[in-house]
Amino acid sequence: QVQLVESGGGLVQPGGSLRLSCATSGIAFSIYAMGWYRQAPGKQRELVASISISGSVNYADSVKGRFTISRDNAKNTVYLQMESLKPEDTAVYYCKAELRSLSTYWGQGTQVTVSS
Repeated sequence: QVQLVESGGGLVQPGGSLRLSCATSGIAFSIYAMGWYRQAPGKQRELVASISISGSVNYADSVKGRFTISRDNAKNTVYLQMESLKPEDTAVYYCKAELRSLSTYWGQGTQVTVSS
């Protein structure tokens, strides 16, 4: 059974930091491209950051320079380090695993709220 479990969300003040984790099981993690997406109330889900199997990364313009995606193949886990958080970063953050469009899996999401 495939599982993607996000953790690390919470309430943080503007300018603060959070580190999200997505622990996976049931997939050959090292051959999956991984991504973090977010969905704010009333908005469409959007790509935040992605990392390929070779470690190439891609970021949404809105988070460049503030967020860092990384993966640990030994732990079957992908991370999202978020710095200098802004209220507009408030959303449910989702982890996605994708194998060349052959199979795609999503986590259940973790809430990030940036507010004073």
